[in-house]
Amino acid sequence: MTKTMRAFRMVEWQKPPELVEIPVPEPGPGQVRVKVAGNGLCQSDLHMPHLPDALGQFMGWQMPFTLGHEVGGWVDAWGSGVTGWKEGQPVALISTRSCGACLECDAGFDNACTLNQRGRGYGMDGGIADYVLLENVRPLIPITKLDPKLAGPLTDAGTTSYHGVARVKEKLGPGRTALVIGAGGLGGFAIQYLKLLTQARILVVDTAADKRARAIELGADEVIDGLRDDLATEILRLTEGRGADAVLDFVGNDATVATSIACLAKLSTYAVIGAGEGKLAQPLMGALAGKNASIISFVGGTAADTRAALDLADQGLLRNDVELFDLADAQKAFDKLAAGELVGRGIIVP
Repeated sequence: MTKTMRAFRMVEWQKPPELVEIPVPEPGPGQVRVKVAGNGLCQSDLHMPHLPDALGQFMGWQMPFTLGHEVGGWVDAWGSGVTGWKEGQPVALISTRSCGACLECDAGFDNACTLNQRGRGYGMDGGIADYVLLENVRPLIPITKLDPKLAGPLTDAGTTSYHGVARVKEKLGPGRTALVIGAGGLGGFAIQYLKLLTQARILVVDTAADKRARAIELGADEVIDGLRDDLATEILRLTEGRGADAVLDFVGNDATVATSIACLAKLSTYAVIGAGEGKLAQPLMGALAGKNASIISFVGGTAADTRAALDLADQGLLRNDVELFDLADAQKAFDKLAAGELVGRGIIVP
């Protein structure tokens, strides 16, 4: 008799995901099956039910598929050709998909690999399930002290934030200012990395009082209410008119884009990380040229970023606030995420 498992899946475009029973996947040559300990929730998961069929087809996504790309668990089984792993070995899974052979991968930017257009939880089966099947061993990272149930958020939220800080930290020596917009799951990690890896003063903007309070606990020097009418003016006042040397925008809507551009210091970098579909309502040269500033954007982080984030967590240097949900309550977890009621990261535990 075929063994089955539970999975929270997209079964049709423009429809909510469903918790269903599907066969447990059997690993073929080169493949590895992981028993899921926990899968972190990401804002991008909320967008899946609203994506048009045409976009999914363009990206090469195959319906149906199981959601979830922030996975920690245990090696469970593998196919021929796989060596060096033990049954029950704790692992975290790199969230992004890459080939390891293209120019981007060779340069260490595997998060920019073309293969990453389709991956685990977005077009392929992900980790909001009892088991997840990997096409090869590339995503596997052994973990030691860290509970695999809690590792998932570090593979995307923790990794993406680490990548952002790594891209701007050369701007953040003594006397410099870092501005973090959005102090949720990713922003919370970014504050900690800035504290650990730079000497910058850290300003944090958020509309929620509880997240501003948490930002102070995580190491922010100043917090600012994102609902202020004079937000940009206040940021400039706090920096004595100079502005921020690096801005990490984890919201990315029209308002935060405008505020970020208005608050850039000379020779600064603005990292647009949030997927809020914000637009710049002024000529780009006029906004940046006089400051010699730059804008960067990216999706996720690299395998090296994931290893660095996991290493910091293993050393006990990162606070990883989570709220746990049973797999049967996956929709409840999604609803809380959509309502902005999660202070840290939600994790679905099979």
